[in-house]
Amino acid sequence: MRLVHLDLKGAAPRISYLEQMFPFLSQLGANGILIEYEDMFPFKGELEVLRSPYAYSEEDIERIQQLAEQHKLEVVPLVQTFGHVEFILKHEKYQHLREVERFPNSFNPHVPNTLALLKSVLTQVIEKHRRSTWIHIGADEVFHLGEGMDSKNWMSRNKGDVGTMFLKHIKEVLGFLSAQYWGLRVLMWDDMLRKINVGALRGENGRQWCLGCHPGVWAVPVHMAALALWFASAFKGTTGPAQTWTPLSYHLKNHLSWLKVMQALPRLAPLRFQGIVLTGWQRYDHYSVLCELLPVGIPSLAICLQTLVNGGFTEEAKRKVLDVLGLESVQLEQSTCEGRGAFPGVEIYHMVEQVNGHLRESILKALEEESAIKGWFSPYHRKHRFGNPRNMENFGSKVLKLHEDWESFIRDLRAQLERVYFPDTVEEWIEENINPYLDQLRDLVRDYR
Repeated sequence: MRLVHLDLKGAAPRISYLEQMFPFLSQLGANGILIEYEDMFPFKGELEVLRSPYAYSEEDIERIQQLAEQHKLEVVPLVQTFGHVEFILKHEKYQHLREVERFPNSFNPHVPNTLALLKSVLTQVIEKHRRSTWIHIGADEVFHLGEGMDSKNWMSRNKGDVGTMFLKHIKEVLGFLSAQYWGLRVLMWDDMLRKINVGALRGENGRQWCLGCHPGVWAVPVHMAALALWFASAFKGTTGPAQTWTPLSYHLKNHLSWLKVMQALPRLAPLRFQGIVLTGWQRYDHYSVLCELLPVGIPSLAICLQTLVNGGFTEEAKRKVLDVLGLESVQLEQSTCEGRGAFPGVEIYHMVEQVNGHLRESILKALEEESAIKGWFSPYHRKHRFGNPRNMENFGSKVLKLHEDWESFIRDLRAQLERVYFPDTVEEWIEENINPYLDQLRDLVRDYR
C-alpha cells in the first residue's frame, strides 16, 4: 500500500481541488490516502465545539470517499488519541483533560473522561468511514507525558514508568476499537514505542503492534517477528516549520533510503512489509505556521511516488513524472521545474516560486540600495514629513512601478489561492509570506505620496 497523507490541520483544500487531485494521485501510483482531519471533521453534538468554521460537511466527507472509491484509493482516517490534540485541549471545555495544565499538547490518560471523549471522537469519525478497513490512531510525540501529578502518582503506586503508562492507554483505545469495530485494522506512529523496553512490549503482546521505522533504525528484535511493517516517508513538510518551497533532492533521497530498507527486508523473514505512508505535513502542530502548500509539494510527491513504483528514480520514473505533471524537465538540486505544467494548482506553484525567489529580494533592493531613498527619504525624513521633490523624483517612478507590479501580482495570487483554499488559509499565507516584505514597500509609497 502507498498512502498519501493529507494533513488537514492547516490549508485544508476545498473538495473541488480534491476532485482534481485524486485521479492524479492514482495515476502516479498511490492506492490510498491517510486523512488527518483534526478540526475539519464535521463533529456533532457535544463535540461540535471542535469544528473549524470551515469544516467539511457530512456530504463533503461522503464525496471524499466516493472520489477515493472511483479512483481506487483506500481511505484511512487518522485520529490522534494521545499527543498532538491541541485542537481539542485548546478549548476551555476540555482543558481539564490536559496532562500538564499549562500545555494543550497531550491527554491525561488517568482521567476517565479522556477515554470517554476519545470513544466519542473515534465513533463519529469511524461511523462516517464505514467503507474503511483501517484507522490510524496517531499516538506520536506525546509531549510531557509523565510530568502531570496524576501520572507521577500512578507511576509511584504501580512501580511503573512512562512506557508502561503509554501502553496502558493505547491498549484501552485498542480495546475499545476491537470490541466496537471488529476487524478494523489499526495503525499508529512508532516513535513512542521505540523508547519502551522490550520486556514491556512483550508483556503487551508484541504481535498486536503495527510499526513504522526510520532508515538506520530497523534492526528488529525477536518479539516483533510476526509483525507487518509499515514505513513512513515524507514528500513535504519536514524541512522547517515555516518552509515555503519543497527541496526535491532531499525528499527523493529519503525515498531512496527507504527502498534500501525494503530491499533488505527479505533477509529478516518472517517480517512482512505491508505499506508506506508518504507524509505531507501542513503544520508541525495545531499552533505553528503553514509549511509548503500542497500544490507546491506536488512535483516532489510525483517524484517520490514514482520512485517507489519503479524501485528508484529511473528514466522510466522520470518520464512518467514529466508526462503526468506536464513539465519539460525537473532540476532536482535546484528544486525547480521547467515548463508550464498541467497538475492541480500549477498556477499556485509558479506564483509561490515567484514570491519565494523575487519578492523579498526586489523590495529590499529598492529600499536599501537606492541611494536617493537612503539620502533624501530616510526614516527621519518620513517621520518628520519633509523632503526635496527634486531628489524624491529620482526614485519615485521606480518605486511606484515596483509597488504596482507586486500589488497586481498578489491580487492574481489571492484569486488562485481562493479557488483551492478557504478564506482563513488565504489570509494566513499572505500575512506570513507576503506582508512582512510588501508592507515595507506599501509604507514607503504611502509616505512618498
